[in-house]
Amino acid sequence: MTEPSRSTAELIVQCLENEGVTHVFGIPGEENIRLVEAMSRSSIRYVLTRHEQGASFMAETYGRLTGRAGVCSATLGPGAINLLLGTADATTNSTPLIALSAQVGMNRSFKESHQGVDLVSMFAPVSKWSALIATPGAAPEMIRKAFKLAQTERPGAVYLAVPEDVEQAAAPGELVPLAVNVPRPDEPSPRQIERAAALLRAASAPIVLAGHGAARAGAGGALRRFAEALGVPVATTFHGKGVFPDDHPLALGAVGFMRRDYVNFGFDSADLIVAVGYELQEFDPVLINPRGDTKIIHIHRFPAEVDAHYDVAVGLHSDIGHTLDVLAGAVGRQLPARQGGDRIRALLAGELARGRGDDRFPLAPARIVADTRTALGRDDIVLVDTGALKMWMARLYPTYEPNTCLISNGLSTMAWTLPGAIGAKIARPDSRVLVATGDGAFLMNSQEIETALRLNLPFVILIWVDDAYGLISWKMDLEIGRNVDTTFANPDFVTYAQSFGATGYRISSAGELLPTLRTALAADTVSVIACPVDYSANLDLIESLGDLDDRLS
Repeated sequence: MTEPSRSTAELIVQCLENEGVTHVFGIPGEENIRLVEAMSRSSIRYVLTRHEQGASFMAETYGRLTGRAGVCSATLGPGAINLLLGTADATTNSTPLIALSAQVGMNRSFKESHQGVDLVSMFAPVSKWSALIATPGAAPEMIRKAFKLAQTERPGAVYLAVPEDVEQAAAPGELVPLAVNVPRPDEPSPRQIERAAALLRAASAPIVLAGHGAARAGAGGALRRFAEALGVPVATTFHGKGVFPDDHPLALGAVGFMRRDYVNFGFDSADLIVAVGYELQEFDPVLINPRGDTKIIHIHRFPAEVDAHYDVAVGLHSDIGHTLDVLAGAVGRQLPARQGGDRIRALLAGELARGRGDDRFPLAPARIVADTRTALGRDDIVLVDTGALKMWMARLYPTYEPNTCLISNGLSTMAWTLPGAIGAKIARPDSRVLVATGDGAFLMNSQEIETALRLNLPFVILIWVDDAYGLISWKMDLEIGRNVDTTFANPDFVTYAQSFGATGYRISSAGELLPTLRTALAADTVSVIACPVDYSANLDLIESLGDLDDRLS
């Protein structure tokens, strides 16, 4: 019996369903209308966004929280180019993502043509693979390869272009999606385990640096067992916050702010760094190993990048959690107790406590962090945008579970958090979600408030308002002594939120923030809170960290 006629667009949708895709984020265009229409007849929900960049951030956050590639879609030319930023952000953050776009038809690809640009070449530097589906017969293999590459350690983004005439073309009836094959984690090398165990037994001051790879691998439990079995303190990167709970007696907090921060002193006295799921783009290793002479054990699914300050003594390239358990067993005993961790934790806790009692208005950054932490539960999710607020949140916001404090530390892209919250609510519908963003970043993708309201996805947007690009002002003040061309005017954020149908709040005293956060988090809608911040505390912080040698000696 002859198979009914089926377009390549329909075949691609069948392949996406086969990969377990439930949502595709994007904006349709003339050249991919058949793909979008085919999704409407499938189990996949097409999430119509207000900007393709927002779609890419939604897909990225969905991929980060689920471990399955988020999918974003656009038309050719400008629509596809708008997907580029989130695609690059996903790759640099080691997050699985598939970007699909239309492309000019093969019948005009060889000549100058309306909206025709070389998208495959454009996406190649920011993806693990960038390719053109040039014939219907290639679709099943290329879709399977795309997901395999995107979701395999090291995860990242894949881009596929679908020419308009290929999308419309009939697909041969015998073409079907390929079986999804997930390889099992392998065993760590016994010889490498023994070498690493010998280094640990010989070390007098080992320390663990845990990155986001440990969170992706679900290795939080194994990391805790490893630290407790050996008595080794644990610091995380900004990107890895929560993979080791900040209220654990062996927790040192997050590194990534500056060279002379509290946590860095744990590395200054270390003679061995056990890097667990750490990737160099998360944090420059020169800041924790300035002389390049500290021994390093690298535990990850793949070998480390080459860097003079990250010279690996032993590499263990297999399942992270299993490797930690095997290595702890091979060491066989608890290592000598280290001093200094209690003091580092006390300094961070003291800074947060002082912020909690700071009643100035506009609000001190530490006060905003403290009230945010008080309002949110241990499993609630906060998405932290790029800017001065990222430094305060990453340093001071205690995090207890993996992927509950989301930070972009690969590309450090602005304005990913508001659309990212939509991806987060779809990935984890039962979690409360809060966006912490600056006023500069907020207005770059604020149009996605409409998307969230249309989808009935409630979350809170907390805007740190300083009428400036605060991080750049901070940097200029620090290095030049003054800042220029960093300030701007803002709209009335309450009225702006209400114009979408969201709820708006304006904070006018320090005591208003916490009750407002609680009210907004309990509401079944999108809430926008405009909170003025006093960033004069930025330079105060730099000065206070300047005498750390005396306080920690």
